[in-house]
Amino acid sequence: MPEYLQVAVRSLFILLSLFIITKLLGKKQLSKLSFFEYITGITVGSIAGTLSMDLGLPLGEGLMSILLWFLFPLLFSILSLKSSRFRRFAEGTPSIFIKNGEIDEKALRKEKYSVDELLEQLRKKDVFRAADVEFATLDTNGDLSVMLKKNKQPLLKEDMSLVTQVSTPPQAVISDGKIDEAALNEIGFPKPWLLKELSKRQLSVESIFLAQADSEGNLTFDLFNWTNTHQK
Repeated sequence: MPEYLQVAVRSLFILLSLFIITKLLGKKQLSKLSFFEYITGITVGSIAGTLSMDLGLPLGEGLMSILLWFLFPLLFSILSLKSSRFRRFAEGTPSIFIKNGEIDEKALRKEKYSVDELLEQLRKKDVFRAADVEFATLDTNGDLSVMLKKNKQPLLKEDMSLVTQVSTPPQAVISDGKIDEAALNEIGFPKPWLLKELSKRQLSVESIFLAQADSEGNLTFDLFNWTNTHQK
């Protein structure tokens, strides 16, 4: 078989293999990549390109190498779903850049972020003054999440009768049927308060897939599929 046909066949076979493996990894891999996934993608791309063009490399061994490089992100994803501790270790935690309108210089230096870069990201969120921001956090995927101060947020109907006050972003106080006491402390509520609120709604911690609460005591729930659909 001519070499150009061999290259074409190998390339098509490799593309088909990569397509199947990517489908197995799930749609999450097609969105924002973590640092580890980014490195994996570069390495796999390099292996695939070399394997396509270099006819001296055994195709089977090359595909085995690609498969191994894909297995690690898959393993990390599974462990992250099973364990919140491993998820924090592997993916990290969000960094708070602005709190109550004040910039945290230490957090910026830790994430290698300059003030100019922070302001640029704020402008992309249509925020032109850091002092107008209640919270700004750098998420684990590199996105900047911004929450404006109460008096700078668009006016809602329910705000007409409320007194302006400092608020905190909603925290995931229950995740995968487990209470996150650090998140409760962030919004200023103890664990007994949460358990009492669950008791009022006749809910158990184990039945809740995700529960979010804010500093005003507002709770929202998303239950596991084997319980009632959603309750608030």
